[in-house]
Amino acid sequence: MIQALLRDGVVGRAVTAGLIEVGVHDLRDFTDDRHRTVDDVPYGGGPGMVLKPEPFFRAVAAIRRENGRPDVVALLSPQGQVFRHERASRLSHHAHVVLLCGRYEGFDERIRLALATEEISIGDYVLSGGELAAAVVVDAVARLLPGVVGDAESVAQESFVDGVLDYPHYTRPAEIDGLGVPEVLRSGHHGEIQRWRRREALRRTRDRRPDLLEHAPLDAEARRWLNELEDEPSGSSDREQSDECD
Repeated sequence: MIQALLRDGVVGRAVTAGLIEVGVHDLRDFTDDRHRTVDDVPYGGGPGMVLKPEPFFRAVAAIRRENGRPDVVALLSPQGQVFRHERASRLSHHAHVVLLCGRYEGFDERIRLALATEEISIGDYVLSGGELAAAVVVDAVARLLPGVVGDAESVAQESFVDGVLDYPHYTRPAEIDGLGVPEVLRSGHHGEIQRWRRREALRRTRDRRPDLLEHAPLDAEARRWLNELEDEPSGSSDREQSDECD
């Protein structure tokens, strides 16, 4: 599953270009029985199987021998703190990050206590395994590294970078099915375009994720615009909803 991520897309190109290195380690390679067992029944009874500590201990020890002590050892778990842009940005400043992927009923608690420096959750739901969550983290962190995304400016202007959602985007044609491109975007007036984009980003954040505004680093102009937007009904500029459904 992880190898597929490393072959294609932004991460695959970054690996090929030598901008990042991603190692994949099979826990079964760190077992000592002929069945290559990585899980066992839980102490105290109950459903499911629990991942054994020994393969994780040995795997992390091997990683340390090969690449040195990691800066971060993150456990992928629904019990961790929710993964947000701020954490992706912080991880992008570390040279060596290890991600521990769970499966089955969960980890032996001693893996958390002895190895993990932090826990990461990608959302309030449960996956069959941590591989998909690890892929999300790798992709989100890698694209913040210099050179990984061709246009660095596009990364700097994405959702969450400055604490708010992204503004609406348009491309050709100028009109389709009666839906047109805002005139300001066709005006060629770069100052007005920038103001429109920032204002629409604030409007969209207010409508869809008002919780982000509590901690967003807004300047005086942005706060003034937000006060002006309070007089408008929520979603007033959206054309994504219809009064009727066929």
